[in-house]
Amino acid sequence: MDNITALKASRLAKEIDNRFKLTTDVFNAIAKTDRELFIPKGFGFHAYKLDALPISAKQWISSPLTVAKMTQYLDARGADRVLEIGCGSGYQAAVLSHLFRGVFTVERIEHLLNEARSRFKQMGAHNIHTRHSDGQNGWIGYAPYDRILFSAAVSQIPSKIFDQLSNTGILIAPIWQDDKQIITRFQKHGNRIVEDKIEECDFVPILNGTQK
Repeated sequence: MDNITALKASRLAKEIDNRFKLTTDVFNAIAKTDRELFIPKGFGFHAYKLDALPISAKQWISSPLTVAKMTQYLDARGADRVLEIGCGSGYQAAVLSHLFRGVFTVERIEHLLNEARSRFKQMGAHNIHTRHSDGQNGWIGYAPYDRILFSAAVSQIPSKIFDQLSNTGILIAPIWQDDKQIITRFQKHGNRIVEDKIEECDFVPILNGTQK
């Protein structure tokens, strides 16, 4: 990251922090990530604004404020590996790569994932592992995960996903409730799940299957 980009990313972290108090680790993760790298051509001017932006395949890159909130709600302290369901542009995974030793991200749209892989390579993020698959199946091969993050809204969490969460793990997801979405934290205590509703949000809905 060059000096000008680093300054822009640092200013973005400060703007987010003014609206939503960040931990030092999350602040630094935002400040170390070049958001412009994940923005479609023609939208570069908006890269460091607090806006969600359209990407291809009728998907969106979340507002950096939302990304920061979801990251902080995960609480990476003491956690080693995180599974992200819904890679999209890759920006959320890139932020997580500064906080976890291993980031495992799944995307159902193949060309989006290929673009994200190219970005991860460009930024030198060797701890991000990717898979083209229906995210609702998770990624059993590397389970259990200390943290799981849904980057798309779901009506309920599939039981197979909870099975892939460690016995003391945390899962964060936007959950449909009537006609609105609520960021919800699920904390696993052995066979028991404790659910806490945090705040309203707006994510693209999760879809079944895969596509090119």
